Amino acid sequence: MSRVLLLGESWFVYSVHQKGFDSFHTSEFTLGGQEFVAALRSAGHEVTHIPAHEISTRVPADAEGIAAIADVVVISDVGANTFQLPPATFTRSETQPDRTESLREFVQLGGGLLMVGGYLTFSGIDAKARWGRTPLAEALPVEILDRDDRVELPAGAAPQLGYGHPITHGLDEQWPELLGLNEVTTRPGAATLASCAGHPLLAVGGYGAGRSAAFTSDLAPHWAPPAFLSWAGYAPLFDRTIRWLAGEEIE
Repeated sequence: MSRVLLLGESWFVYSVHQKGFDSFHTSEFTLGGQEFVAALRSAGHEVTHIPAHEISTRVPADAEGIAAIADVVVISDVGANTFQLPPATFTRSETQPDRTESLREFVQLGGGLLMVGGYLTFSGIDAKARWGRTPLAEALPVEILDRDDRVELPAGAAPQLGYGHPITHGLDEQWPELLGLNEVTTRPGAATLASCAGHPLLAVGGYGAGRSAAFTSDLAPHWAPPAFLSWAGYAPLFDRTIRWLAGEEIE
């Protein structure tokens, strides 16, 4: 089984409660992706989840350090700034390793990488995610747009299977509807295994000695509604994706 490092999929919410003349503030931290983590652990994978605000202190700064703790890295709903602007650089103007370059090298040397969609992956909302402007972009099986790339599907859209592949073999032809995704284009030489609303949903490819994949919708709400999370194919889909990325044989 694989060692999986999940990066991101966490957030803080700050609320203002206005009650007539007076107001007060509350804050809340949420660690998301529980269904994803549970699915991988139930399949036997070892999963370490590093929330977005701990990436600069807990993610190794070089490819060798990343490979020492992970076979597959999953980046979910966290922007490139979190990897390229650690406090030492942003606050004190000190030079630091570029972790997006370290991740690219990790894949090139034989690691696996999965980027999952959201408001702060690929290009993201208002193009703030910025992954297309990083060294890691060339390791992905998709090309990232240089603009806000969200495709909102409030009425829902059902994914469609495409290229036959061990990851999707045997899964239902009809998947539960999704509520949105990031718009990308599949690179030449990569394979689109599933699409949604006319856009690539799951794409895979090779890079150097490693492998990479892009799942352009969410692994949890809001783009992934309850029906998708409870779908019998949810766990096999991501289990097989991780196994393929790690170079394991898929039964």
